[in-house]
Amino acid sequence: MITGAEAIVKCLEEEGVSVIFGYPGAAVCPLYDKLSYTDIRHILVRQEQNAGHAASGYARISGRTGVCISTSGPGATNLITAIATAYMDSIPLVAITGQVSLELLGRDVFQEADITGACAPFVKHSYLITNAHDIPRVFKEAFHIASTGRPGPVLIDIPVNIQNNTLDFKYPETVSIRGYNPSVKGHAFQIKKAVAAINHAKKPLICAGGGIFDSGAQQIFRRFAEATNIPVVSTMMGLSVLPANHPLNLGMVGLYGNNPANRAVYECDTLIVIGARLGDRFLGQNGNSQKLTESTTIIHIDVDPAEIGKNVGTNIPIVGDAGTILEQLMENPPHPDTTTWKERLNTLCGLTPTDRDTGDIPNMRKFMHLLSEKTDDRTIVVTDVGLNQIDTAMGYQIKSGRILSSCGMGTMGYALPAACGAKLAAPDTPVLAVIGDGGFQMSMNEIGTAVQNKIPLKLIVDNNHSLGMVRDIQKQNFNGHFVAVDLAPYPDIRYIAMAYGLSFYRLEKMSDANEAISLLLQNPNESFLLEIITDRSEQNT
Repeated sequence: MITGAEAIVKCLEEEGVSVIFGYPGAAVCPLYDKLSYTDIRHILVRQEQNAGHAASGYARISGRTGVCISTSGPGATNLITAIATAYMDSIPLVAITGQVSLELLGRDVFQEADITGACAPFVKHSYLITNAHDIPRVFKEAFHIASTGRPGPVLIDIPVNIQNNTLDFKYPETVSIRGYNPSVKGHAFQIKKAVAAINHAKKPLICAGGGIFDSGAQQIFRRFAEATNIPVVSTMMGLSVLPANHPLNLGMVGLYGNNPANRAVYECDTLIVIGARLGDRFLGQNGNSQKLTESTTIIHIDVDPAEIGKNVGTNIPIVGDAGTILEQLMENPPHPDTTTWKERLNTLCGLTPTDRDTGDIPNMRKFMHLLSEKTDDRTIVVTDVGLNQIDTAMGYQIKSGRILSSCGMGTMGYALPAACGAKLAAPDTPVLAVIGDGGFQMSMNEIGTAVQNKIPLKLIVDNNHSLGMVRDIQKQNFNGHFVAVDLAPYPDIRYIAMAYGLSFYRLEKMSDANEAISLLLQNPNESFLLEIITDRSEQNT
């Protein structure tokens, strides 16, 4: 017989978990005590939400389910934003929360919160364990649900007395959940229809979404694009599925995407959507889903049938795993003639407007482009939300690395903790975190997590002393009536770096960019904080 807390640890070991992110409290003390006797590495974050973001960054780079832990009450509710962020971006996550003793539930005792109810809209499934004997089954199911079909977060809430109760431990070898059987292989008839439609297309286009990464289908996707010679646009979640300089890559599409990619969407006659929901930002500021569907044959591939046709009508729906369906398509790959179409797209690319000249004021988009020329090809770039996110997506020329961001929920404060998780998943790969001064102040405490756990990060803070994207919206839509966007010149980020023992450089002139980049990258195994002072009147829009 072992305790419930010991059983939880054994379940994590059975699932191959090697890193956990968390913040302890009374309701998870039994679990933390048993966790300390294992080889599982625990990363103590500075706030519970960041445990979820770090686990998300770890999952996205490792390809494994991320795990985070918090205590009951406010510890659990602090996790909600991270859980919602993972849900919107389809990131596999198992969140373990402590709960008050079973007999006290519903009595509003100290640090009691109905976390399973609170998280219901943001999880694939949730469990409240009321019997210690259920622990092995619940954990087996939770990891299976989180990582299969459309990936997402699963919550396990465990009362403290259940952690102390005893059970005979046996971990299940298989999972059988009534009603849960995600489709993997695409329907053969739909595959044939798709091949026929692509073969008849004169102007086919692929839209690559984050589902390609969820499926681990990057290589087969590239083979498919190259075999069919079809140009590719990417959603923000799909960025880095192809190198930026790949001849078929037109770049990011949508509200903040580039002109050739957006024009291609509305000029194509066949759009092959892979692993993307085609939300409001996909259509752009003047987008029209009806116009798109009237003039275009849309083939929509997604593992989640609920996403197909949700935002843009589809002609040929194919439900299943992106990688599996691409393998099916490659059994008899279509061969459309795209010569004339590619010539047209090359003309569009030649008409792309250049950024306006900002003189010697640091231009974030130009800086990120310059930085990408000097970084390791494998570099992982994690962005926060706001102008820094857009400038990175549009400026940084990804090679064989990844760009990570909170795209569905748009959660500020995401980049720094997610970068910690990404670096732990790929310790030999350089990791950059690009953050606005607003997002930085939401999560700068996690520099302590990075330093304490010897996680070397390269931090870039885009400091315009304001909430830049909100300010930009107010400038365009409210006649420049700026409200609650001025952050003032506080804090002095130099002293934040000093407080945590980080090397620091403040870039105030674009002419000094090469020096700043050299200092940022010179010691790969040491963290560095680079602050870039950008003028708020010169923001890219």
